[in-house]
Amino acid sequence: MTAPFGHARITGPLVGFALALGSGHALGAGFYLNESSASGLGNAFAGGAAAADDATTMWSNVAGISRIGSNQAVGVIHLITPSIKFSNGFSAPAAQQALGGDGGDAGGLNVVPNLYLVMPTTRQWSLGLGISSPFGLVTEYDDGWIGRFQAIKSDIMTLNINPGASYKVADNLALGVGVDFQRILATFTSRANYSAALLSAAAGPPFNITPGSANYNAIAQATPRLESGVQVKGSDNAWGWNLGLLWDIDKSRRVGVHYRSSIRYDVAGSATFTNPTPVVPAPLAPTVGLLANGVNTLALFDSAVTAKVKLPPIFNLSYFGAVNDRWDVMADAQWMGWSTVKDLTFVRSNGATLQSTPENFKDVWKISVGANYHYDDKWLFRGGLAFDQSPVEAVDRTPRLPDGDRTWLTAGAQYKFDRKLQVEFGAGYVWVKNGSINKSGDPPNVLANGLLNGNYKNGNTVILSAQAVYSF
Repeated sequence: MTAPFGHARITGPLVGFALALGSGHALGAGFYLNESSASGLGNAFAGGAAAADDATTMWSNVAGISRIGSNQAVGVIHLITPSIKFSNGFSAPAAQQALGGDGGDAGGLNVVPNLYLVMPTTRQWSLGLGISSPFGLVTEYDDGWIGRFQAIKSDIMTLNINPGASYKVADNLALGVGVDFQRILATFTSRANYSAALLSAAAGPPFNITPGSANYNAIAQATPRLESGVQVKGSDNAWGWNLGLLWDIDKSRRVGVHYRSSIRYDVAGSATFTNPTPVVPAPLAPTVGLLANGVNTLALFDSAVTAKVKLPPIFNLSYFGAVNDRWDVMADAQWMGWSTVKDLTFVRSNGATLQSTPENFKDVWKISVGANYHYDDKWLFRGGLAFDQSPVEAVDRTPRLPDGDRTWLTAGAQYKFDRKLQVEFGAGYVWVKNGSINKSGDPPNVLANGLLNGNYKNGNTVILSAQAVYSF
């Protein structure tokens, strides 16, 4: 009897940890979260670096806090619900494993809060503080799905604390500078093909059991569908900076420019494996026991891991103009330097490479336009449209980031109770371009990981945001 598979190596399924893969469909390029304010969402974040409507400008352009004019606190909450569904094409099961299902909807409800404070100190100086989550989201496929040996759950969160200051060089020109302290926390899970790992160990030294031999086939027939659980956690703190300029062309028009630096992380964490105990006929028990011990101590074993990650720089050029007493128009061009992410390599504490995933992200643009309608002294209505490129190349698409270009359609409203208190509401619907995937892990290994072949279709995200602005 011929073995149904050959010598299977197990490097591919060992890790589900890839920071740039961790967020699934986040709401900007890659896994960037555009959601910084409800007021901005209503306009698809058009004019973000020039509008300076409220203290949320701390994120979009620190120079804009010079326009606030009074102490102000803003609290924002975003409800983000992506839909991420895989449609199977010609996927293939891993050796000794069932194919599995399509994974269900990997999206789910995510809650993202923001907090901003602004305090003018003199006629020229203003200070501010922003607390936000600029990168991350959560995705989770069903247990037992086709791509379980590449990804199940991806949970990534960043916390960004951004103090800053703005200085009015002239009545129509303000400059701003800020510092970013950012923390990243990530947890990733997947499965490892334990059955293939046993056979890989059997074919290698010191056992050297020939694939296709009677002993090899007996081990294969006694150990099907064994899987290990894989969990990797990591965290780090890092620093960045941002600069802004706000220029009033005249009383009704202004231009804003803002730049955020890249942020480098040296992520430190741990890889944890939950390995099964093979139950086999008595004659095979000694051999399989030794094989399992080798797998548990030499391949699928717990250890510390590290990874170097460089998040992209961000540049915005924005325009805001009041057409008349009723209408405002705005536009924005945002560039993100995602080419900082070439590959992601994870190294064990003993110096061995656990996994290296090619990413080859490309730099991208997000172009948006928006308008405001001032209905009366209390109500303002917003609308916006944006096109947002994805940094993911089709050949490198993975189940952790099945990303595609996006089109945004948004709307919002503002209501002023009085001079001190106003509320904002924003809503957005984001269409994600369909994307194909043909992935068998890194390095590619169908026997160990199976082949995930198909499409991500009809991806979309619904965003609901609310914001309270209090001036004092």
